[in-house]
Amino acid sequence: MKNAKVDRSIFFGALIIISIFTLPVLISPEKGNQFLNSVLGLIGGKFGALYLLVGFAIFATLIFLAVSRYGRIRLGDTKPEFSTLSWIALIFTSTAGSSLLYWGFIEWSYYYTAPPFGITPESVEAGEWASTYGIFHWGFMGFSIYCLPSIALAYVLYVRKVPSLRLSSACRGVLGDRVDGKLGKAIDVMFMFGIVGGVGTSLGLGTPMLSAATSTLLGVENSLFLDICILIVWTLLFTASVYFGLKKGLKILSDVNTVIYVLFALFFFIFGPTVFIFNKFTDSMGLLLQNFLRMSLYTDSVGGSSFAQDWTIFYWAWWFALAPFMAMFTARISKGRTIRSVVIAMCVAGTMGCALAFAVFGNTSMYFELTGIVPVLDIVQNSGAPAAIVAIISAMPFGSTALLAVFVVLAFIFLATTIDSAAYTLSFMSSQAVTEEQEPARWIRVFWALLIGGVAVTLMFGGGLGALQTLSVITGFPIMFICIIIAMSLFKWLREDYSHPQTQTQMETTPAENVRLESKSGAASQEPQVDILLRKPE
Repeated sequence: MKNAKVDRSIFFGALIIISIFTLPVLISPEKGNQFLNSVLGLIGGKFGALYLLVGFAIFATLIFLAVSRYGRIRLGDTKPEFSTLSWIALIFTSTAGSSLLYWGFIEWSYYYTAPPFGITPESVEAGEWASTYGIFHWGFMGFSIYCLPSIALAYVLYVRKVPSLRLSSACRGVLGDRVDGKLGKAIDVMFMFGIVGGVGTSLGLGTPMLSAATSTLLGVENSLFLDICILIVWTLLFTASVYFGLKKGLKILSDVNTVIYVLFALFFFIFGPTVFIFNKFTDSMGLLLQNFLRMSLYTDSVGGSSFAQDWTIFYWAWWFALAPFMAMFTARISKGRTIRSVVIAMCVAGTMGCALAFAVFGNTSMYFELTGIVPVLDIVQNSGAPAAIVAIISAMPFGSTALLAVFVVLAFIFLATTIDSAAYTLSFMSSQAVTEEQEPARWIRVFWALLIGGVAVTLMFGGGLGALQTLSVITGFPIMFICIIIAMSLFKWLREDYSHPQTQTQMETTPAENVRLESKSGAASQEPQVDILLRKPE
């Protein structure tokens, strides 16, 4: 593949925006955090419910796309580049990262001690909701936020044949040629800002967890020096993978990652509290399906609790912040797939992969707390979540040796695939006229991989995890509005390209192919208006 040159305006524009929100924390942590919190207060206080409404609207839109005739539209006229299993593995591992392991083990404990809906903390009812909310936050709604822009970008790239792998191209249906100017560049810069903020949070969550696990495994002190060493090794790992590219680096890494993850979960299921895991997961799915609408739109406006702001709105903002890189990455690897298959792979397979963590790891953790095997709540309160995760793993057979070593390897690879995908996407965004047949220059890929690590270090040691989470909510806010424009553009194109009745039998071909079919059958001469509806998109 040919290498593309750097687009200087987007490259340096993104660096400036990222610097505005990270350098204050590095120079003056206290004032920098005050600045981030003031922005967060404005967004969360005024627009919190908007995250929930937009997220639910996107979810409903995807259901329509999947079940309607549009679901049969094929995104490109070639065979898929990757096998179905490798394709799903690439999507899942680039999405989840080590954050899934972190929250999968421990998220239930926060809901158990501070539950929603005015429920009494640490009650039976609180326990029922505790493992349910984790599956909800890492389920259909979140993956829907990823999926819609992914479909739109793949459509404009492979069906509309617009030779650009930038998310501003997915806004072309509404904004027109303005996406080729300053407005389009501004959109791409905001997307890049969101990627760095969202992925930086994943890196900030994963590093303390890995430090605690490595400290116990090797018998070394859990210190700042160990954190730095882990970050260096991590950065070198995903930088090397990014350097070798998509097929030689990311594909192999994601395939290995998925196999280790499934085997790790299977070990917990077999040698852990199997019956409790199975029964609790069944309870959680019943509770989730029964209360899905309530959970999706819950703000507690009367009770005044901050549960929705602290969790659901934060998660939706995080998903929005990460949506740009997931859209570009998924579009890049989904050529030849149908719209319906993309929805199923992301919203169904992705949800099942995440639910596995909460069902197996989370319910094992809850069982250990309820039976007194591991005082999970006390450890979280006194020593932090990473120490609690290590204690849970250590309580399993071979937990303090072999199993903990597998966990360290799994967490390393999990986040490496996420950072790889993000750096790969950022390099596409900051290059000139990159298409699916081109690769960004290697130095650009390596640069963005190193920058993501640098932002995470700056915010983690300057402002802690709170600064990283705050940045996620902030970066997700403008992207939410851009996703609305993307959805409007997609439906405008679908109406233009597939509104004629005859195309209902040709949905798995591109509009360009439909034109050829029409001309052979002579239908075009019988119905002149079809020329407008079925013309080859420019």
